[in-house]
Amino acid sequence: MKRKGIHFIMTILIAVALSLVLPWWAIMVAAFITSLFLPLKKSAVFFVPFLSIAVLWTVHAFYLGNSNDFILAKKISVLFPLNGNIFLLILVTGIIGGIAAGISGVFGKQCHRLLGLNNK
Repeated sequence: MKRKGIHFIMTILIAVALSLVLPWWAIMVAAFITSLFLPLKKSAVFFVPFLSIAVLWTVHAFYLGNSNDFILAKKISVLFPLNGNIFLLILVTGIIGGIAAGISGVFGKQCHRLLGLNNK
């Protein structure tokens, strides 16, 4: 459990740091790096990066939307079949980022195994 918590926090910290200089795909690099050097087992390889980036993007989208009274989010949510629900749009944003990070985390674990970085 401790390893999962460290992985969760490190993924968020690296993603925030890389997002200052890289575009949206910086979250994938963060999940890859974290999973390469702090490998997890079984389904946690996907779900820990997924949850960390989903939380990060959901909170960030809510913060950005809240600062301007969700004006742009309302206009964007009308374009998608969300019936103008801005909170559903924020949730979808987090899920998309989480899926990208989860897949990247699995790839990082596979590269960890391929390079033989096992601690055994």
